[in-house]
Amino acid sequence: MIDSLYHLTEASDVLANLLRAWRRESSPDMGLLVLVPEAETARIPAIQAACREVGVAMVGAVFPALVTDQGFSSQGVWLLRFDKMPPAFLLANMDGEASQAADAIAKQVSTHLDGAAMPALFLIFDAMLPTIGSILSDLYGKLADRVRYAGVNAGSETFQPMPCLFDNDRVVGGGVLGLLLPDETQVAVSHGYPVTESLMNATSTAGNRIDLINGRPAFDVYRDVILAEFGIELTHANFYDYAAHYPFGLVTTLDVLVRIPVAYSDEGALYCVGEVPPNAKLRLLRAPSLQNSDCVGSIAGKLARLGDLAERPLLTFYCAGRRMHFGADAANELALLKATTGVPAIAGALSLGEIDSMVELDFPRFHNATVVCVA
Repeated sequence: MIDSLYHLTEASDVLANLLRAWRRESSPDMGLLVLVPEAETARIPAIQAACREVGVAMVGAVFPALVTDQGFSSQGVWLLRFDKMPPAFLLANMDGEASQAADAIAKQVSTHLDGAAMPALFLIFDAMLPTIGSILSDLYGKLADRVRYAGVNAGSETFQPMPCLFDNDRVVGGGVLGLLLPDETQVAVSHGYPVTESLMNATSTAGNRIDLINGRPAFDVYRDVILAEFGIELTHANFYDYAAHYPFGLVTTLDVLVRIPVAYSDEGALYCVGEVPPNAKLRLLRAPSLQNSDCVGSIAGKLARLGDLAERPLLTFYCAGRRMHFGADAANELALLKATTGVPAIAGALSLGEIDSMVELDFPRFHNATVVCVA
């Protein structure tokens, strides 16, 4: 999928010359996916100007950090080259009704579907949108299994609003960026989190906010279950020390999807990355150690059907909450992923929520704590 990549750490005036050289190597239809760490957002205007100067189509997004062969980096910019730019779109102001947002995405995608192929629709949402799960559900109602769904969330790890999606001319927030990747694209997503026995009912929710669990303030129930299951005395003061390690599991028909609590209110509500539907069933999860996680093996097994992966880099997104849990072992997990898959390089970013397709139905699902690989 990615035909070449470059970790741009030099001054931006190097970029125009690099793009001209790439165009001579590839074709006039080449394009870029640009991944920018939050600390480097000031470089976006220069990147846009260079792409306009050379006449290269480009889309991109801002993430908390980059993923590299060495682990994570807050410096430089990933330039991922397509010899032929896939169909791409950028939509702003998607924070209204979920059905309207789904309509706008479906309209963009439908113009590129010919009925024969089944492309991978890779979506990059602004993480601040509170109804991404509903948008995906409504989108499936319009596109069904004519595409395979995948994607990630962009933005700041502080979960403060910021313009985080861009193309040659615009930088927007509250939107979505889409790429229609070739039908031979393989996407592998896994979290490898074991499930505990506790079962709870989210009796009152709104988007990504859980107000009540089992009829009580969500924070109080979360605190009590952590104490009963793991002997940890949770308080407001130590909430951020434990939330990434003990996320909720949203129970679905076929799977358990991770929902990481990232904030709380004075009224006892909990805010998660990703929606929690009213009356959803929840379990408390305990994030595994690297030694006990089967995430890398699961991803390698899914990608093995493509055969030898030694010729192209692996586009990889790693959940920010997962990095919070694993600490130094997060970089070790990336090294293990590279070694196990046999790819020559890993390039990607730290994500704030992830998307895949349920294999049986090609139905899109919104995750936390996963690793997303695109080959």
